[in-house]
Amino acid sequence: MPRRSRLLAPVAVVVVVIIAGLLTAANFWTDYLWFDSVGYTSVFLTELRTRAFMFVLGGLLMAAAVGSSMYFAYRSRPLAPPMSPEQQGLARYRASIDPRRKLFFWVIVGGLGLLTGASASGEWGTFLQFANGAEFGVNDPQFGRDISFYTFTYPFLRVVLGYLFAAVVLAFIAAVVVHYLYGGVRLQSQGQRATPAARVHLSVLLGVFVLLRAAAYWLDQYGLVFSSRGYSFGASYTDVNAVLYAVIILSVISVVCALLFFANIYVRNVMMPVASLGLLVLSAILIGGVYPAIVQQFQVSPNEQRLERPFIQRTIEATRAAYGIDDAQVTQYDAQTELTPDQLAEEAATIPSVRLVDPSVVSQTFQQMQQVRGFYEFPEVLSVDRYQNGEGETVDTIIAARGLSGPPEDQDNWLTRHLVYTHGFGIVAAAGNQVDEQGRPVFTEYNIPPEGELSEVTGGYEPRIYYGREGAEYVIVNAEPEYDHPLGGGSEDVTTSEDAGEPEGDPSPDNANAPAQAGAQGGEQQGQGGEGGGQGPEGQGGEGGGQGGGGAAEGSGQRTNRYQGDGGVELSGFFTRILYALRYQEPDILLNNAISEESRIIYDRDPADRVERVAPFLTADGKPYPAIVDGRVVWIVDAYTTSNMYPYSERIDLGDATQDTFTENTDAVNALPDNQVNYIRNSVKATVDAYDGTVKLYGWNEQDPVLKTWSNAFPGVITERDKISEELMSHLRYPDDLVKVQREMLRRYHITDADAFYGGQDFWNVPADPTTDGDSPEPPYRQTIRYPGEDDTDFSVTSTFVPRGRENLAGFLAVNSDATEEDYGKLRILQLPQDTVVMGPGQVQAQFAADDAIRDELLPLQQSQQSRIIYGNLLTLPFADGLLYVEPLYVRAEGSQTSYPLLQKVMVGFGEQVSIGNNLQEALNNLFEGGGPLEEGGDITDTGDGEGDQGGGGGGELAAALEDAAQAYEDGQQALQDGDFSAYDEANQRLEEALQRAEEASGQSGGSGDGGGEGGGSN
Repeated sequence: MPRRSRLLAPVAVVVVVIIAGLLTAANFWTDYLWFDSVGYTSVFLTELRTRAFMFVLGGLLMAAAVGSSMYFAYRSRPLAPPMSPEQQGLARYRASIDPRRKLFFWVIVGGLGLLTGASASGEWGTFLQFANGAEFGVNDPQFGRDISFYTFTYPFLRVVLGYLFAAVVLAFIAAVVVHYLYGGVRLQSQGQRATPAARVHLSVLLGVFVLLRAAAYWLDQYGLVFSSRGYSFGASYTDVNAVLYAVIILSVISVVCALLFFANIYVRNVMMPVASLGLLVLSAILIGGVYPAIVQQFQVSPNEQRLERPFIQRTIEATRAAYGIDDAQVTQYDAQTELTPDQLAEEAATIPSVRLVDPSVVSQTFQQMQQVRGFYEFPEVLSVDRYQNGEGETVDTIIAARGLSGPPEDQDNWLTRHLVYTHGFGIVAAAGNQVDEQGRPVFTEYNIPPEGELSEVTGGYEPRIYYGREGAEYVIVNAEPEYDHPLGGGSEDVTTSEDAGEPEGDPSPDNANAPAQAGAQGGEQQGQGGEGGGQGPEGQGGEGGGQGGGGAAEGSGQRTNRYQGDGGVELSGFFTRILYALRYQEPDILLNNAISEESRIIYDRDPADRVERVAPFLTADGKPYPAIVDGRVVWIVDAYTTSNMYPYSERIDLGDATQDTFTENTDAVNALPDNQVNYIRNSVKATVDAYDGTVKLYGWNEQDPVLKTWSNAFPGVITERDKISEELMSHLRYPDDLVKVQREMLRRYHITDADAFYGGQDFWNVPADPTTDGDSPEPPYRQTIRYPGEDDTDFSVTSTFVPRGRENLAGFLAVNSDATEEDYGKLRILQLPQDTVVMGPGQVQAQFAADDAIRDELLPLQQSQQSRIIYGNLLTLPFADGLLYVEPLYVRAEGSQTSYPLLQKVMVGFGEQVSIGNNLQEALNNLFEGGGPLEEGGDITDTGDGEGDQGGGGGGELAAALEDAAQAYEDGQQALQDGDFSAYDEANQRLEEALQRAEEASGQSGGSGDGGGEGGGSN
């Protein structure tokens, strides 16, 4: 082979190694720079030191075991191998290996050491928990050990045993190979098949292996608390009364067998180790396998309920404690199924708090009305938070950050994506219980620059969003001029709470009459945007935008910005730029001349990713949400400490438990990882500043032993709870994914009696979302409710249960989500009696579809080819000693990319009765056959003849007029299709008359009462 060809392969290997080394070094150093930029270098260094320690420990263990075994086998080789055909064949291999013997030795030892060290370094978290474990203060019921032994110590002992087993097994294999190669072990010769030295060597290794097996059997007894053998999770009757004694006996037998192996060093009888090995295997089969199976089959199975009762009780108690549902308050709720006008009057005060605006539907409305430019976007599911309005009342608010998806498609290149279009802009918010006459949200924050009631209440804020859930993987600021926002970036068609009382609606089926919420009647808002677009950065968001700098390019219609925050990593030198060019494999980072020492590279921009990176021991909730806190937009991220080693607690898969309609059908909610856990706490509330990326971790559940353990491992990382500001506290809420996990466990573990649990007749299911196709579970909903027996309303997250195998309602779960209240996080369940049939969500949805009155009301909308009905969230809430279902109904025009859903109707269900109305009051009034409508302010006026006036006399006429208008429009469309122009003219005349009557009735309704809106403002 030519010399050049022989050198080609080694050179290629060297080049590959150098490139891999450079990329590894670049990633390593840029990781350090990132942690330094966020102020969490202690996390990086602690993890690095622990990984290095575990790498060295694991590598040395394996290298020492295998290396010493190979060395001893070689040194004890026969000086003159016997002359046999077998050894003559091996002589050729010895002749090839001997000149490179040391090279082979170090390659094998070093390679195994590196592989083992790399594997061991991945157990850094297990070691840190073992070294810093905090006690739970609770003992397991079987062995009386603190729970911390099982969560922190037991896993580490298992890891250590695993590596010791691997080291001994590989050392044994290496010894056999070397002994065989040099004649110490002979497979084909007569007489002794091993030299005395080989026999001693292999006997010692086998003895050590069996000793480790004895230790493993002894440790197995504690592993029984994680057994899945019995009816419930954890040690069962068979485990405690058969397997436990079996593993103890096997442990003793293993020690005896190990001593026999060691005795073989002196006895020199090959039958002794063979007999001991056979004894161990036979004992494992008979004692460890057959005996427990006999006990299970012939003693437990015929008497399972009686024998397993105490162990089921252990599982119930441990599972409820591990998932934080042991304090759930279960109330037997004899739900009423009939509603009287008097009861409605008593509950009228709760009507304004009902959140009719569906955050998953109005995202399209936000996108069309407040996108401003095509490169801005909102998540598919918006967030629900709480803010004060101008009157100081706290109201449910639909809120979203205006993120930046990237540059326009025709301008999308590396420079514009990473250096020009760098940030989103502003918050958009709308009242959760208000829409205008056309069915659009009533905005409390809108436009660019941001303006609205929210800015006035919060005092303004920095609107630029460099850290969020959209946008490029990384951006470089202070290089090219950054696109900041368009001049005149406001909508002239925005309804606010101040001017929502000007009715202007089109009763056509494609833009039909909208419910008047809280006096919010329509009209198009003129002049809300466009003005102020030329404000400087200091004016952004109500005097809150002083962080940016820049100006408007003349004639460009846009404003540029220069970043003045501390986020990201400074590209302070050419070497740093080389590192990031290697990290992202992007040479333009080096070639762009605008990048200077003042430039900064911003990456890892997703709030949840940032939290999990600075705190690798946490699992972030799938839905971070934005809030305005102390003049900044911050992302609030709920973070969990978890474990899968809580004794007797049943394990679940986080990914499966947190799936619902939103996770499966949208990208707005991240599914949690597919991890098996049996303990979870929302121990940390984290914030990520949207402008500079600052991450703060607040210890929320400071008594959580898992959090204490990680705090010991990473001192100074978790900030004390009392450092949370009052304004931030007002926006903290009970996390979505924790509710999903807890309701998944409550399906069965709402039962606290072992016998009832064994029977399983009262097990529940989470109902499928009836408003969508498929079997995805209904998501939990955030809403303000009044829990039965309480005077005040609570901002809660709610969910429902149905019996297993049936569809009627079995339970209603409400969790107080207001962090400022003492009973925050309290789980309360209304358990319905089995002899009272209350329709479940699926049945109510079917009833809506089957009801003649509702079908007649929706027929014009359903028959129109120009519109599509969208069903909003089906809310369930306690109401008038029963449970009320409320579902908003939206209509969206088809065939137009700029159309968006408009809230047109509201459907309600109570007991077995359902109805529909233009707003919530009207829908509730329609439930009665003789009850009066709800007056403004929530009163019932009973006229004695079964009819009443809504909002001071104009509401009934208005509804009738609008219905006539809708029918006239539909008749006109049908006449056009039939070519009957005379009928079309007649329908148009009827439409004009109906509209005139509607305008007159609207004037009456708007002029009466304080609210001035249809329905008197009770919604």
